[in-house]
Amino acid sequence: MTTARLLRFHLQASRPGLWFPTLWLYLLPLAGHWGEVPWTGFVVGLLWCTFPLNHMVYAWNDAVDADTDRLNPRKGSWLFGAQGTDEELATVPQGIVAVQAFAWPVLAWVGGLRMLVLCALIVGILAAYNHPTRGLRGRPPGDLLSQVGYLLVVPLSAWLNGVPIPDWPVVGYLALFCAQAQLMGEVMDIEPDRAAGRHTTATVLGARNSKWLVIGVVVGEIGLLAGPLHDPAFAGGMVGFLGWLLLDQFVLFREGRYTPGQMRLFGVTGNVCAVASMAWVWWQGGFG
Repeated sequence: MTTARLLRFHLQASRPGLWFPTLWLYLLPLAGHWGEVPWTGFVVGLLWCTFPLNHMVYAWNDAVDADTDRLNPRKGSWLFGAQGTDEELATVPQGIVAVQAFAWPVLAWVGGLRMLVLCALIVGILAAYNHPTRGLRGRPPGDLLSQVGYLLVVPLSAWLNGVPIPDWPVVGYLALFCAQAQLMGEVMDIEPDRAAGRHTTATVLGARNSKWLVIGVVVGEIGLLAGPLHDPAFAGGMVGFLGWLLLDQFVLFREGRYTPGQMRLFGVTGNVCAVASMAWVWWQGGFG
């Protein structure tokens, strides 16, 4: 196995097409504070929330879920991640350690030792999620509750850049956002997960009930955006997304059997909407 092929695998394992959730979580606390943000802290945090963090999150999961991923038509792309060989997957632990051994001292140098505490908490949540036999990834609703670990990016961003941690409505919206992203991925993966004997919230509830849960989460997001966050325009955009979910549920796909092409289209569309939402929030200096 060549070095170029190995590097390509590790980059693809970080799922560049799914970097937008961690970037969204990192950038949101900085909206309205651009003039206060130190350039060094901003760049270091932004870079860590792209490849290093996502490599640790997703490559670790790939190493544990190798058998499931081999049945998954989404895998093997820059959008949804690598479909590694046994030889490639065997390098995941060393790869994660090598990347984080370089990144953590830089984070601590810029943001202080509390950065290491946050990183250790993230590792602890990942270990609980990815345990081969008792991992939360196979113990619903632990697969959803563990997504709260993503929220640790919020204080990391605030502390690195010297801005306040957002108020509870923002954190609540982001928690729902993380649960929504996880559920939608599980719905797309429901068939390969069932074939591999993996238990997720989606495999337990079934596609249609899982979609109702996604719809409920989105309604909660709309309630926060229209209420405490005072952002009717953003809420209106989410209402449009809710309309699509209802169309999907009642007319188009129902049981959630999407083709690989459709899943790629959904992924690209999600990235475009994420960039638009980030631009909107930054343009107006936060929600409301």
